[in-house]
Amino acid sequence: MLGSTHGTLTSDLRARVVACGDRPVNAVHEAAGPAASAGDLDVSGRPLYAPVPDLDRFFRPSSVAVVGASDTEGRPGTGITRQLVDWAARVGARLHPVHPTRTSVFGLDCVPSVADLPGRVDLAVLLVGDPLPLIPQLGEAKVPFAVAFASGFAETGEQGAAAQARLAAAVERSGVRLLGPNTNLNAFESFRDDLEGPAIALITQSGHQGRPVFTMQELGVRLSHWAPTGNEADLETADFISYFAERPEVGAIACYVEGLKDGRSFLLAADRAARRGVPVVAVKVGRTDAGARTAASHTGKLTGSDQVVDAAMRQFGVIRVDGLDELQDTAALLARARRPVADGVAVYSISGGTGAHFADLATAAGLRLPRLGDARQAELHQWIPPYLNVSNPIDNGGHPVGDRRGRKIIDSILADPEVGVLICPITGPFPPMSDRLAQDLVDAAETTDKLVCVVWGSPVGTEAAYRDTLLGSSRVATFRTFANCITAVRAHLSHHRFTDRYLSPFDEAPRTPSPSYRKAQELMRPGEQLSEHAAKQLLRAYGIRVPREQLVTSAAASVRAAALVGYPVVMKASAPQLAHKTELGLVKIGLTSASQVRDSYRELTDIARYEGVDLDGVLVCQMVERGVEMVVGVAQDDLFGPTVTVGLGGVLVEVLHDTAVRVPPFGEDQARDMLGELRGRALLEGVRGGPPVDVDALVEVVLRVQRMALELGGQLAELDVNPLMVLPRGQGAVALDALAVCR
Repeated sequence: MLGSTHGTLTSDLRARVVACGDRPVNAVHEAAGPAASAGDLDVSGRPLYAPVPDLDRFFRPSSVAVVGASDTEGRPGTGITRQLVDWAARVGARLHPVHPTRTSVFGLDCVPSVADLPGRVDLAVLLVGDPLPLIPQLGEAKVPFAVAFASGFAETGEQGAAAQARLAAAVERSGVRLLGPNTNLNAFESFRDDLEGPAIALITQSGHQGRPVFTMQELGVRLSHWAPTGNEADLETADFISYFAERPEVGAIACYVEGLKDGRSFLLAADRAARRGVPVVAVKVGRTDAGARTAASHTGKLTGSDQVVDAAMRQFGVIRVDGLDELQDTAALLARARRPVADGVAVYSISGGTGAHFADLATAAGLRLPRLGDARQAELHQWIPPYLNVSNPIDNGGHPVGDRRGRKIIDSILADPEVGVLICPITGPFPPMSDRLAQDLVDAAETTDKLVCVVWGSPVGTEAAYRDTLLGSSRVATFRTFANCITAVRAHLSHHRFTDRYLSPFDEAPRTPSPSYRKAQELMRPGEQLSEHAAKQLLRAYGIRVPREQLVTSAAASVRAAALVGYPVVMKASAPQLAHKTELGLVKIGLTSASQVRDSYRELTDIARYEGVDLDGVLVCQMVERGVEMVVGVAQDDLFGPTVTVGLGGVLVEVLHDTAVRVPPFGEDQARDMLGELRGRALLEGVRGGPPVDVDALVEVVLRVQRMALELGGQLAELDVNPLMVLPRGQGAVALDALAVCR
């Protein structure tokens, strides 16, 4: 899922891409360099760097003001005030109640207004229905952070969105950083301080959705922070990802996301986490129309095209899961597990059926189960009967209880150099065998640098082997289901493959326009769809190969053009706003003589007149055959801006929907990964005796189209190169048709 590899451009491909501009996006460099200086913008005018907010005083304030504090039973703010008083006492913060008519709250001296706060205040908690009037006061008092619990903002519709916009504008003017509105008290929960090891930092846009991760503390998993971001009028998910990625105690970041406030900010934050090797695991609502509608009504933010969101997360190593159970299990494993020393998975079970079942599921999910060598199998058969299979999965027929054979089996499996992960599915308790097996696994895990996982399948979960032995170990990862174990292990291995090769695309994103951009400006027609001829000139400006062709306005000229282009030829009507020429009968292919060309010209112009199409001429084109038809395009996404798509093309593109998408900037590695995601990728390798096609040329076109998307993103609403004929290896790729719509 996340195993993209950062390859390098071949010297020839790099030279060809550089030729179309000043440098390719994500050109080869030795390692991810330092982050760009603040204010750096790419060629599209978007930031290449996001500063990390200093949230230390938010999460660990020395002084807290509670505006609207109450101790009157039955009042809405009383329970919140009581919780904040208790929390402040636990963390050693001074708490200042603020209320215009009270002298004390819960025995603490109360001041009438923000202006009367004594000394420095790090955080203001606003328990009022309308926080807007308080924001300027907090700014004047130099309070750096505030939390607004009030609802009735963007989640309620148009009027609420306008109120939230006014609040956000006031926050920006004041210099205060605001969490919320429409948030809760999750940031001020009671975190266990007796747990050790790397922690999970939690970000949720809906507080209750983080509860399963928070309660993992009861299973011994450490949690360091919880950021309930609510409507994100100011502070957003991206801010907290960036902050948590810099915290030394954070081993993984777990997110529940309903909508992203800003696509580029999210990518910059994910990039920061990827540079530092900090895994980000996210549930992102909006896979379906129903989910997207519900999320919009809840948080008032765009959910974005799910295919684009999914691709963007994959590009930057964000591990997307579906369920909250997957979120907790995957984040816990990634936070606590050591770096893998090998990617092979060994399955060890006390039942052949269990082993076979688990092996099927693991292999289908993409995990590699290497066959153990003959010498290793012979060693295992010293302790396991010879009629049992030990090639992997390893079936012991019943874990030894009365002697040390069981531990020897486990140690032998872990000693195999191809094995980096040992998984033992225990479908149910069977004392004393399951008790001894659990203890042997825990003991072995303490002596190895390899990952040991157990699936405890009992629905009861009260057994001592589970509650005391397995959960009492920080070195064994324990799961309750096969699926969650496989999801987490796959994410663990993929995350490290990804970060080991990660090179930030923002380091090499183009900052200045290329010569191609200046040529393209002459072709753009704001608000119009370009003719095919003009769209192909746009491609040519960026070094994308198009067929030999001439635009003609008479039958005689079409015959002369055909002679120059070379038979056989294709003839197509050309006009702005003309998108579906084939359906209208405005394309003629395989013409081999002057008479056919002359007749076709007359037929095309007759059809155009009948259909009311105002032609700018007829294209006489070189006929290109013997290749695979692909589509490469640019579209605009509400969250991420310009996106680049590649897929199987031709007339069936709208039927097959076999496409992959990326958000610029990206490099050659991601362009190749796009091809690997296509269901029809085997066509590129040659099928039924056909030759493999020029994949390097296809990748080059994708990168050049990306450059167009970056440079013309503000002017190009849509680009559709279809079909792009990818010829046999070494012969390149030719854009046979193109559609371009200007913004």
